[in-house]
Amino acid sequence: MYTICLVEDEGDLASLIKTYLKKAGYNVVCFEKGECAINYIGNKVHLWILDIMLADDVNGYDIIKEIRKNDENIPVIFTSARDQDLDRILGLELGSDDYLTKPYSPKELVLRVNNIIKRVYNKEKIDIINYEDYKINISKRVVNYKKKELNLTTLEFDLLLLLLNNKNKGFSREEILNRVWGNDYFGTDRVVDDLIRRLRKKMPHLKLSTIYGYGYRLS
Repeated sequence: MYTICLVEDEGDLASLIKTYLKKAGYNVVCFEKGECAINYIGNKVHLWILDIMLADDVNGYDIIKEIRKNDENIPVIFTSARDQDLDRILGLELGSDDYLTKPYSPKELVLRVNNIIKRVYNKEKIDIINYEDYKINISKRVVNYKKKELNLTTLEFDLLLLLLNNKNKGFSREEILNRVWGNDYFGTDRVVDDLIRRLRKKMPHLKLSTIYGYGYRLS
């Protein structure tokens, strides 16, 4: 899963954008203050979305300068309420990949994020995941344990992939329902427990922990 860092001091807008990006399948980390965002640089991030004008003394230009000191290639999208050519030119000179003028459509932002992510990371797409003695082929949707193929259902494989792409992250039953079955599923969340039980039986070496009263986590 790709991680997007959103630096936006308008709380309602940040919440809205985060919702759209999460629905598109991204992990989203939000910051309202530029100083907090700068302190986060160095963590695993695949794309930054920076508002140029922020509430504190650190602006988007300051942040991208620090980002570039750490990584020259990570994509950056600038947003601003000012539609000025100078902002665009300066942003490009500092190494931004795109520029959106407020107000903008969240859907348009997601489309631009998708395009940049595909362009930058498509060559690095990993098709094989190794976990313990399991070998998971993503495109073929095949799981092998010491060269023996395991027979996983579609839902079991989707759940496995969700957990593998988010190791050490705790998922509630509701989150698993939405991510594996989809938002249009209207059954009880106890089907998650049953699916977990079946996956554990077929893959007993998964370090799959129960978070009592909440959900599950793969470590």
